[in-house]
Amino acid sequence: MPPTSRRRFLIGTTAALGAGAAATLGLPGTASAAPSAVATLYIASDSTAQTYNSGYYPQAGWGQTLPGFFTSNITVANRAIGGRSSRSFIEQGRLAAIHDVIKPGDYLFVQFGHNDATTGNPERYTSPADYKEYLRNDYIRATRSRGATPVVVTPVSRRSYNESTGQFNVSFPQYVDAAKAVAAEEGVPLVDLSALSRTYLNGVGIEASKNVFLWLNPGQYPNFPNGVQDNTHFQQNGATQMSRLVAQAVARLGLPLSGEVRPTAV
Repeated sequence: MPPTSRRRFLIGTTAALGAGAAATLGLPGTASAAPSAVATLYIASDSTAQTYNSGYYPQAGWGQTLPGFFTSNITVANRAIGGRSSRSFIEQGRLAAIHDVIKPGDYLFVQFGHNDATTGNPERYTSPADYKEYLRNDYIRATRSRGATPVVVTPVSRRSYNESTGQFNVSFPQYVDAAKAVAAEEGVPLVDLSALSRTYLNGVGIEASKNVFLWLNPGQYPNFPNGVQDNTHFQQNGATQMSRLVAQAVARLGLPLSGEVRPTAV
């Protein structure tokens, strides 16, 4: 993923926190898990979804703001962590840590692609063909074998657009296609966040999309005194809009989880 002037990922933080991570960090716009929770929604992903603490405000990931769109019956355990691909998330034992605790009736949302596509970084790069097989064997089949439900999420869009048409481009199209194909082949639920986020961005337009992504002026926020122009990561507003799109898609999937989406999401 392209570097930013604020590329300070919380290595190991979200992996260690597990359920209720957002509440523990006291992040704005998040909901704490209630003792009555009947299912846990785990997220395996990268920095576009991860949880950031207040020292990074207003940077946020869509997994960080997702709890606010579900009832207290659902705990969101955001295990997303920056700089990981579908392969490195497995190699570092992060998927195994989820599989150690996931239970029948739980869910695993998996979104990768941003770091898989970094051909210049051998620790992250994963070919589209290998990415597809990791999704199939490690994230889908291994999760199902534990009685939990995997949900494939296509890579969220970057702030990349066609200057002639003003329309946003499909980010990581080979990985989007691979995710959609394996979800269809395995018969698992799909959240096409690539398409949903692109439609949303086309609706707000190129200039307003700066308020979605981490575009900040110098002096605007204490945590980014020099400002930043980041076309990959989100600020709080953008993360909230992306998680709203995820929740809206979940409400249409016909899963038990679908009935736990708050009316404010739809």
